[in-house]
Amino acid sequence: MPYYVFKMTSPEGMELVKNLQLIDDFESFREAKNFAKTQRAELDKDDTAQIKVMFAENQLLAEEQLLAYREPTVVMEHEK
Repeated sequence: MPYYVFKMTSPEGMELVKNLQLIDDFESFREAKNFAKTQRAELDKDDTAQIKVMFAENQLLAEEQLLAYREPTVVMEHEK
């Protein structure tokens, strides 16, 4: 299964709305991870876009996983 690298943006003031742009896909995690790091380093400081790597059977499943709502992680006092 391939690793997909996406650029994820949200319109200003609408954090729940996410726009995904597929940048590239890779067969190995190492390649995808290194490519994502390079893309993140090239972003402007003011750019609010996120670069995400997603492992999935196909592009549609990868997009669904990225767009799925997840509850914020609760960090317990002893985990800080």
